[in-house]
Amino acid sequence: MKLSRLFASWFVAGQARLRPSVADAARRIRLMLGQTWLVALGAVLLVGSALGAVLYVESMPTTLRIAVGPATGDDARLVQAMAAQFDRDRATIRLRLILKDNPVAAAAAIDSGDADIAVVRRDRAYPKQGLAVAVLRENVVAMIVPTAGSLAQGGAAGKNAGKPSKPRRGDKTAGKVEKVEQIAGKRIGVIGRGGANTDLLNVVLRQYGIASEKVTVVPLDPDDVAAALRGHPVDVIFGAGPVTSKFFTDAIAAAAKGGADPHFLPITASEAITHRLPVYEATELKKGVFGGHSPLPADDVETIAYSHYVVAQQGLQEAVVSDLTRLIFSVRERLAAEFPTVRQIQRPDTDKDAVVLAHPGAAAFIDDHLQSFFDKYSDFIYLGLMLLSGLGSGAAWLTSYSRADDQIRKLRPVETLLDLAKTARAIETIGALDTLREEIDEILRKTMSEVERKELDAGVLFPLSVALNQAQAAICERRAQLTARPPSSAPASAQATNQATAQVTPLRVASGE
Repeated sequence: MKLSRLFASWFVAGQARLRPSVADAARRIRLMLGQTWLVALGAVLLVGSALGAVLYVESMPTTLRIAVGPATGDDARLVQAMAAQFDRDRATIRLRLILKDNPVAAAAAIDSGDADIAVVRRDRAYPKQGLAVAVLRENVVAMIVPTAGSLAQGGAAGKNAGKPSKPRRGDKTAGKVEKVEQIAGKRIGVIGRGGANTDLLNVVLRQYGIASEKVTVVPLDPDDVAAALRGHPVDVIFGAGPVTSKFFTDAIAAAAKGGADPHFLPITASEAITHRLPVYEATELKKGVFGGHSPLPADDVETIAYSHYVVAQQGLQEAVVSDLTRLIFSVRERLAAEFPTVRQIQRPDTDKDAVVLAHPGAAAFIDDHLQSFFDKYSDFIYLGLMLLSGLGSGAAWLTSYSRADDQIRKLRPVETLLDLAKTARAIETIGALDTLREEIDEILRKTMSEVERKELDAGVLFPLSVALNQAQAAICERRAQLTARPPSSAPASAQATNQATAQVTPLRVASGE
């Protein structure tokens, strides 16, 4: 019971404290709306705050998840270098690496939504939800035939040193390999991790009608080709990658013997392969592209190529992809010393009928169709201006209404004083005049309180002072009239009442006698 009483007393006290605060807040709001410059300043600050918030959000860096694999590959190292450079430059885009086992897993991360962007091989499970941002590099296929007695054929530091691979009895393919059709029954050293390049070799073999089981595949570690070849002689070295790759240089060195350089097998069916499989491109190994004691290759060699792409999800914002594209191309020169292949980053085809479609954000940057801040937010700006205009009109109406209502409230004491002056002229007693005087004093007290709070302006004080003088003059005049009146000259109604009382005959009640 005591607890309920305590709660009730607390609630009543809280309500009593709340009423003055609410009334004071309403009064302050009316005062604020009465100041036009203050309302205009508030509107300007509101618009400025909104623009500042938009600019702040725009300047915040966006972190993108990028899938790349394998973790020890050149692509992963290049992406890590790009991410570090973006951080140093305080760029608007930041990269967070998601390392995968291979490019196929990286492509799957795009389709599953686990990554925003990824590095993928065009010929290996290109993501359905991915659009090209940049061509990271072009990879060419090179089929290198080692010189007899070279390290690649077991001519040094191996148990078969100086002994090329021995042909089986009756093998018609024995001897130096001059064309792809002659590699059946040979040992093929495939540079690369996983089975991607082995699958690529099978593509070439199928085109020439060579069953994959007719060749022996020897895996070669791209980080140390020479070590992989020691004790494992091969007849042909098969590699795919940028022409500047270190493993190509190592493979050519291992395939050379003294001043004798290896030669390259042309893939003469390159056009047919690309026609059958558009993920590949027909190209050439240009004369002297690998350098050496003498230009290697000695002449242009037909081959096939495929590309690594940086792809982004279709739903990724165009502005974000445009910034990413700009940053990728801007860091090429700064990373070229450590990663020579970064100079091979190219723009994707932005035509609408391209084989590999470009992301609209990348196309906007490449085709120089980037939108400015006002281009992107012009609709919002116009809508904001219209809304602001409506709010301004509403504020003006509220201000006008508040001023009119406030003016009526301020002039209400004037009407009261004028009514008191009219009433004072008809009062018949001094006591009633004293009551009117008290009412006038109360009005004067409230008026002085409002003046102290600066709630009354000169436009109200002047008519108020006139009405106050009028009421006081009416009371003084009526008081003088009542005081000057003789006692016999009572009001007519009072005299009539006295005469009637005097004429009344007392009622006598007869006794019972």
